Amino acid sequence: MKLIELATLRYRGDVTSAEATAEERETLLRFVERFALFLREAGMAPMPARVFAYALADDADRYTAAELAEGLRVSPAAISGAVRQLVQIGFLVREREPGTRSDLYVLDDADLWTRFTSAELSSLQRMEDIVAAGIDLLGPDRPGGRRLAETREFLAFLHEVLAEAVARWPEERLRRVAPGNGA
Repeated sequence: MKLIELATLRYRGDVTSAEATAEERETLLRFVERFALFLREAGMAPMPARVFAYALADDADRYTAAELAEGLRVSPAAISGAVRQLVQIGFLVREREPGTRSDLYVLDDADLWTRFTSAELSSLQRMEDIVAAGIDLLGPDRPGGRRLAETREFLAFLHEVLAEAVARWPEERLRRVAPGNGA
């Protein structure tokens, strides 16, 4: 059952809040697992992928490690390394409320994808530099050198396009959320 159907049923009184919440949680967790699988296939470690997907899709804006563990139905020990990695790469921010002993983890969603793509731009530049050094070492006239030259040009093109997209995103975001645009 889709979330909008549950909301309609709850509004009409056909579904209790507890039933809808359980169904909504199952829907959320199915999505989290599907998105985390994609992130894993893209190179992210399994548990950080699950924690990130959960924090991105869940409605809360901050979590303790215990809340993440409960939400994902895993042990708190499984969360520890995942949040550490996500803090290191800048997807989560560690905070602490005055008078509490537990760390809170907050999804740093301000320009999340712009920051992520900017980090990828740095990686692309490093890869382009390595490939260029390979061309210098092997020579551009050999078959391998020609393949490396094409790789360097593709990486340079990709870098340019992504840098332009990152620069355009603030204006594009405003356009996409403007009233009457159908979004």
